[in-house]
Amino acid sequence: MADHNYAGWQKSRTAAQWVYTFGDGKAEGQAGMKNLLGGKGANLAEMSNLGLPVPPGFTITTEVCTYYYDHDRSYPQELKGQVENALNFV
Repeated sequence: MADHNYAGWQKSRTAAQWVYTFGDGKAEGQAGMKNLLGGKGANLAEMSNLGLPVPPGFTITTEVCTYYYDHDRSYPQELKGQVENALNFV
């Protein structure tokens, strides 16, 4: 995540957070969030939090999968915007 306007990215979030970013020593997630981020997503977030050299990236939550099947195979309306915002920081 580039440092440019990271605070602005945080403020622009909607109530439902579908995307969690990590990298460059920062992460929105942590190891204890495996149910939400999946094992790989939670571990990448934790490695970034520990200062290990993790390339910037993002994880789409496991809740998106549940939403997809519960809503006639459609994605949450906010997902596209959150992914586009996350791409600006990776």
